[in-house]
Amino acid sequence: MTDETSDDGFTVGYKKPPQHSRFQPGRSGNPHGKQKGVRNLGSDVKRTLEVPVRLNEQGRARRVSTQEAALLRLREKALKGDARSLDQLIELAKTFNNSAAVESVGDEALAAEDQAILDAYAEEVRSRPRAITVRRGVTEDSGANLDG
Repeated sequence: MTDETSDDGFTVGYKKPPQHSRFQPGRSGNPHGKQKGVRNLGSDVKRTLEVPVRLNEQGRARRVSTQEAALLRLREKALKGDARSLDQLIELAKTFNNSAAVESVGDEALAAEDQAILDAYAEEVRSRPRAITVRRGVTEDSGANLDG
């Protein structure tokens, strides 16, 4: 790409836009900017689920979060025999109730797999020929062997 000279005598080319299209001094490149207090969907959902609601449980009025009320309603529908609600409740239970058990099983499997990798590496290092270096007339082992 060749540099051209505009009518104003300024060079126009790579990283040198024409003078009329450059940012003007004293004017922002984003004049309206980001509006303060604009929320996204994630924050709206979180805020909505935290709003307390009143519900009657065994004749007593109780205030709970919207999220907890929805879970209680899901539980009620599942206990009444709604198959879809029962499936959703079981999936939530699998995801959140057994997370510690799943993580511990995963850690053991991962630890066993890691140990196998480390054992294979140690065996490979042990099978390599030992490198001996001579420095200032003294024979030294380079430490490439793990036998000790």
